[in-house]
Amino acid sequence: MLIAGVDEAGKGPVIGSMMIAGVAIDKDRMPELTRLGIKDSKLLTPMRRNYLAVKIKEVAKSFYVLEVSARQIDEFRKIMTMNQLMVICHAKVLIELKPDKAYLDAADVKEERFGREVKKKYGSSIEIIAKHKADTKYPLVAAASILAKTSRDRSVRELEKDIGVVLGSGYPSDPKTKKFLSKWFKEHNSFPDSVRHSWKTVENIRSQVI
Repeated sequence: MLIAGVDEAGKGPVIGSMMIAGVAIDKDRMPELTRLGIKDSKLLTPMRRNYLAVKIKEVAKSFYVLEVSARQIDEFRKIMTMNQLMVICHAKVLIELKPDKAYLDAADVKEERFGREVKKKYGSSIEIIAKHKADTKYPLVAAASILAKTSRDRSVRELEKDIGVVLGSGYPSDPKTKKFLSKWFKEHNSFPDSVRHSWKTVENIRSQVI
């Protein structure tokens, strides 16, 4: 039996892409994954996450990371909610992995509804278990969380190199992120494509500066 775990990183930031990662593994190899001591990516240091990401890819039968850019997120938000977008993204990852069973980190206040909607969008026979904080309950979801987080962090660091400015984490509450956004808008009267223009943070900065 092929089992998969799916999780995202970067749903909330105002800067950069969102990553939805999936890890699929044969059921009889699950103990190997557990022995790695995998935890929710937020509980690990960047160095530990990078190390485990390599090990996860060695144990997994397959893995897939879907990137949704800031510009794509802005466009999707014109016609759907973030929850609807999360359903589409999770289903797309599962279509790539084709598991028999999947554990998902529910991106909806109602866990069962999220699982049901993803299954409907997936369109084929599959058992789906969607839970809140699934990355703290299931090693496979934690593994997906690590791949998503390392991919997201790497993409933000690449953005920093391209722009030549420290961006911080990209989250609206990060002082470095807020400083970058305010300074950039004052100097350019616009925001780069890597910024999610549909975020409230961006609207607030526009209204303060104009």
